[in-house]
Amino acid sequence: MSKVEDFLSSADERDVIEAIRVAESNTSGEIRVHLEPHSKIDAFDRAAEVFDFLHMDNTKLSNGVLIYVAVEDRTLVIMGDKGINDVVPPHFWETTNDAIISQFKKGNMKQGLVDGILKAGEQLKKHFPYSKNDRNELPDDISVG
Repeated sequence: MSKVEDFLSSADERDVIEAIRVAESNTSGEIRVHLEPHSKIDAFDRAAEVFDFLHMDNTKLSNGVLIYVAVEDRTLVIMGDKGINDVVPPHFWETTNDAIISQFKKGNMKQGLVDGILKAGEQLKKHFPYSKNDRNELPDDISVG
């Protein structure tokens, strides 16, 4: 088994996906989690590639959020699209990153992701509240590269 497969158990994966669904139930925003073993390029640049590959920049209100983890590199990048980046408080992504990392350091990989997802979801809810015409624009599953 690779480190990516060991990163989350099947039950953990279900809990992370459920956190995405809960966070997205209150907003038109979209949240994705992407795991891969390592990045051959700068992690931020790789996250931008994944953001594009997953069509995170194709949401109607530019309010997609990607949580990218290069497991073997122990690297985390949170990337928001222009719509959400323009409205979150200064240093929001850094504090969200810190919340995730603090759980990762304790070995709580699932809880770190859940905390980050729910924190991002609160900002999405605040700035892009759910309306009856909203549809889920992107899959809620965890992508693996």
